[in-house]
Amino acid sequence: MDRRVAGLRGIMNEKGLDACVLTSYHNVKYFSDFLYCSFGRPYAAVVTHDNVTTVSAMIDGGQPWRRTVGDNVIFTDWNKENYWSAVNELVKQANGGGEAVSLRIGLELDSLPVDRYHKFSSLFSPSSEIVDVGGPTMKFRMVKSDEEVAVIKNAAWVADVGGAACKEAIAVGVPEHEVALESTRAMVREIARLYPDSEIMDTWTWFQSGINTDGAHNPVTTRKVELGDILSLNCFPMVSGYYVALERTLFCGQPSDAHLKIWESNVKVHEAGLKAIQVGRTCGDVAKELNEIFAEEGLLQYRSFGYGHSFGVLSHYYGREAGLELREDIDTVILPGHVISMEPMIAIPEGQPGAGGYREHDILVVGEDGGIENITAFPFGPEHNIVSA
Repeated sequence: MDRRVAGLRGIMNEKGLDACVLTSYHNVKYFSDFLYCSFGRPYAAVVTHDNVTTVSAMIDGGQPWRRTVGDNVIFTDWNKENYWSAVNELVKQANGGGEAVSLRIGLELDSLPVDRYHKFSSLFSPSSEIVDVGGPTMKFRMVKSDEEVAVIKNAAWVADVGGAACKEAIAVGVPEHEVALESTRAMVREIARLYPDSEIMDTWTWFQSGINTDGAHNPVTTRKVELGDILSLNCFPMVSGYYVALERTLFCGQPSDAHLKIWESNVKVHEAGLKAIQVGRTCGDVAKELNEIFAEEGLLQYRSFGYGHSFGVLSHYYGREAGLELREDIDTVILPGHVISMEPMIAIPEGQPGAGGYREHDILVVGEDGGIENITAFPFGPEHNIVSA
């Protein structure tokens, strides 16, 4: 945490900032170790050159203080201005406790609602200047430390445990939600075993069947698994705010010839993608190379999103490090310390031969020596993931 805050202060020095008011889930967590639960209330971590202080609602009691690496200030709901008063007082500390005159203050403009931006703008002195730190902090977070990689590796193991439980629970007539519950239960218990003194939060499973596989983020439903269904296993353990994923295509019973051909094509792209991630290549170059394979297979028109993304402090309801996505329009160079998924997906429309969504997903750690380590162990492809009915 000291190294992270020192890095943020390096950004502040580079941009001539007196203070940063971080408001996103991911940056508050990353620079203070407190992951807040908003429920409609604003939160913050105010970072000056001397202090790190989180600002939290009284409803949370002492939990934010117990989790924050730094100080914590609580605001009450007795006056709607209390949050803003707390933030203003903390920013004043950057000026020795006096009025915030002519200060340069960093805000995350990529995740700040317009009404709160206007409120911040009116809160500080008219002679103060607001500077965007959303992009620089994202780039800083993209390079993982050894400690972060260790957490991500453990979480990947937990995902494999959840995947095994999910596969074991699949049977004709079993509803999606029951399969998902078995997976989530196994992951939560494994996290508790690995980290007996930790907070347990935000671990979940999306298990989709049949037509429900057409979207990567489709929620669990009560649909029952049928013989011949295409299935999508999606395990998401959360360890200390660090999200990882395991995603696999499966079938309940033998797939049709059309399904099998498409599945094998997606696996072909996945395997090529695992080899394509190399230090010095750009994200866009990787995406374009895999596009060519899909085009040769006649399936490029069914690709639905980018080929992968960064891992770290992110989740399905907050934050992502968009600068490290494997898309054609991203020119970020892959570097040591990056942690990236490879997850090609195609979705064949309902009513066509081989209908359904196909996705495989592995997590790759780029080492300091440039080596690429695949930390996902759960097997993929038709040889492993056809579940007997």
